[in-house]
Amino acid sequence: MKVGIIGLPQAGKKTLFQILTGNEITDPSKAIKPVPGAADILDSRFNALVEMYAPKKQVQARLDLVLLPKLEAETISKGDIFKDIADMDAICHVIRAFEDDAIYHVSGSVNAFRDFEAVNAELLMHDQIFAEKRIQRLEEEVKKIKDETRQKELELMVRIKDHLEQETPLRLMALTVDEEKMIRSYPFITKKKMVIAVNVGEEDLGSRDMLAGFEDSCDRQAIASMMVSAKVEAEIALLDTKEEKQEFLEDLGIAETALEKLTRLCLQSLNLISFFTVGKDEVRQWLVRQGSTAPKAAGVIHSDLERGFIRAEVFSYEDLMALGSEAALKKSGRFYVEGKDYIVTDGDILNIRFSV
Repeated sequence: MKVGIIGLPQAGKKTLFQILTGNEITDPSKAIKPVPGAADILDSRFNALVEMYAPKKQVQARLDLVLLPKLEAETISKGDIFKDIADMDAICHVIRAFEDDAIYHVSGSVNAFRDFEAVNAELLMHDQIFAEKRIQRLEEEVKKIKDETRQKELELMVRIKDHLEQETPLRLMALTVDEEKMIRSYPFITKKKMVIAVNVGEEDLGSRDMLAGFEDSCDRQAIASMMVSAKVEAEIALLDTKEEKQEFLEDLGIAETALEKLTRLCLQSLNLISFFTVGKDEVRQWLVRQGSTAPKAAGVIHSDLERGFIRAEVFSYEDLMALGSEAALKKSGRFYVEGKDYIVTDGDILNIRFSV
């Protein structure tokens, strides 16, 4: 799962990226190219399983984050920024809402909602231009060769163009399975899931007013939203102990850190759930699409497990915590053996039996 962090200049996206990944960017030349990073997905269930099994090795699922070049006239006109965004699974748009006279704003003043709409307009325009160019090419091809596949794509592209002209992102457009396949390789940006991170000053952290101003637009466009203070998160990151960090968060009334919020929203947006494998050798968290069967989940671990899948031994995290051990689960009948049709649910603990 790769999430691209975008935003206008001086929005705080580099600071947020550095906090989330621990990657310090000291070379200014890197700002013109995508910068990759990764962050562990924080999940209290994983920590509890590690404490219970005391494994030799522990591996959390990771969120791949990419800091993309700033959205400004030069990068937009060149178009490379859109190619970079098209490679992402989801987008996190960092929006400046903090006031600081020492940090310039590209538009001369701070207006978070204006910036939100401006970036969305650019993304919609990109998709619309692509659709128009594709329509033009398909019309020329259909005139020369009568081809049913090209004709169907042309009709779909016309529908897409009409949809975009209503200033509505493609993530809201209903498509059949065949239509999804038809445009899978195309760089439509507004089809991607989006999260906005409204970057506020410390004084606004306890207020819901700033985020409330985005709710209607976000609801209409299927955009998840969160509020963060990159400056405060940077201060938290400098603290030495977990206890100090927790105390600081509580003093400021922050229920979740930026990483916790972002990963939770990204997982929800991308329809991903967590399952676990456990034992004395290793406790590991895995991600799989919601609605996936046990063999598909096995394939996330290793392709051989999916290919040679026989059955899955399954129990839930909640049951394990409630009863205290695998032996107690078996005794109470809450240790299950499932076949190929079993749908994995969030918090499942799996042991895959296979033969290749």
